[in-house]
Amino acid sequence: MIKSIIDIVRFGFANPSKRAHLYQKKGVRMGENCQIFSGCSFGSEPYLISLGNRVKITNGCIFITHDGGVEVLRNLDSKLRNIDVFGKIEIGDNVFIGNKCIILPNVKIGDNVVIGAGSVITKNIPNNVVVAGIPAKIIKSIDDYKIGVLNKVDYTKNMNKKTKKDYLLKKYR
Repeated sequence: MIKSIIDIVRFGFANPSKRAHLYQKKGVRMGENCQIFSGCSFGSEPYLISLGNRVKITNGCIFITHDGGVEVLRNLDSKLRNIDVFGKIEIGDNVFIGNKCIILPNVKIGDNVVIGAGSVITKNIPNNVVVAGIPAKIIKSIDDYKIGVLNKVDYTKNMNKKTKKDYLLKKYR
């Protein structure tokens, strides 16, 4: 019980890079420079999940590695009392997963993928695409995404918080 409370505090106050390291200790396999934001769940089998390099998982994402629905079958037939169904989840390199996405078992996500907020990933996602929706579908290539974004970019990554705030307030007033 005390260990659970300590884990909650540790995970809650960690920055995204440190939180990724903490999930790695729980069994999630991952490459370099991964970030995991708060409120994410890697379920009861985190060791069935692998992340490539430069994966950013934003707030509230859920990874599900088993089919909980078999509980109904267990209750219907005593011969099935001990069944389970599991599946691994594999995430490629350079993947951004938007807020509150759900990724189901037996899914492989390719490299250079953007997943829109609130999406439910039910099947494999190829390389170099943007997906969104329930269930998630390909909405454009990563090249088309780049072309569309370049018309709207702001170069704020090297600004301190105050300078960024002043810049954005001036721009959007």
